[in-house]
Amino acid sequence: MKELINIIADPIFSFPIVTTLFVLMMKYYRIVGTKKFGIGALLTAIPVATWLCLDPNFRKIILWPDNIPINIIIILIAWLTWYSLYRAALNDNRLDEGLGPWEGLPENREKVWVWPNLVYTELMCIIGCTVFLVVWAIIFKAPLEEPANPTWAPNPAKAPWYFLGLQEMLVYFDPWMAGVVLPGIIVVGLIAIPYIDTNPKGNGYYTIAERPLAMWGFLFGWFVLWQYLIIVGTFLRGPNWTYYGPFEYWDFHKVVAEYNVNLSEFFWIKWLNRPMPANMFVREFFGILITIGYLFILPPAIARMKWGKKIIANVGQIRYYITIFLIIGMASLPIKMVLRWLFSLKYIIALPELELNL
Repeated sequence: MKELINIIADPIFSFPIVTTLFVLMMKYYRIVGTKKFGIGALLTAIPVATWLCLDPNFRKIILWPDNIPINIIIILIAWLTWYSLYRAALNDNRLDEGLGPWEGLPENREKVWVWPNLVYTELMCIIGCTVFLVVWAIIFKAPLEEPANPTWAPNPAKAPWYFLGLQEMLVYFDPWMAGVVLPGIIVVGLIAIPYIDTNPKGNGYYTIAERPLAMWGFLFGWFVLWQYLIIVGTFLRGPNWTYYGPFEYWDFHKVVAEYNVNLSEFFWIKWLNRPMPANMFVREFFGILITIGYLFILPPAIARMKWGKKIIANVGQIRYYITIFLIIGMASLPIKMVLRWLFSLKYIIALPELELNL
């Protein structure tokens, strides 16, 4: 069983599994968001987590001081996700019956004073968090190391947990793409969402049925991409940023034979059986053509489809193209990941002469 888990935890298998589970969760959220399902998942998770922690290698990774906050965050995210689905299923069932959302009931709209109600609540939260941090600091020692030494670097050298998703993206993208372009698109996209999606439905209450595109798009980026990459970078990347299974010992001498091939090498050498052209633009012509088609031909093609026309009817042409650009920008990450796993594809466009690699 442990060997099987080590195999399927590899991103080439775990990513499609996580994607499938996400689709099932969103499609059947009215079943997932029930108390029976939540209690059943909790009763299943406790013995499974206990069995996992019996393994010394798994326990060592989980209890590493740097990883304790991530463990807490994962538990909180699991609970809050189920609770959000529970509230969304409750509201959507009420809306199907012609009733208003649960939050709109008179007994749930009671107003309270900031003083003393809110201030006292915040005071109790502050005291509780302070006690928690003090106890945490006593039980789990801070992982302080020796002073920085420019002649020695830790292996694996990992960023703080909130940057591990970006560090994992470096496996699949050029540094300027993984560290500048894609994070920039994420930040700009999050800022632009309220101005792009002006649908008033869902404001102040939980729902998925009334906001399917927004909920699917945001949660896919949040769970399947961002949270998944953080978990992989934290628990499954060991020395030399090599993949290690959750029950596998982190052997610093482990060597994995890997090779990566650019799309231009596939096109000219493997497919056409010809040497690489000397001109860099001719050499990368096929990759440039695919990129242009992905960025500039795909959005108009989607606009002619049924759901593309529906988006345009709701938000207009300008907002549609901004939305599609953000969606295909997000989709470029899983596409590039799959291409790397299946074909060892490194770059679609490789122009080191211009320091431009996609």
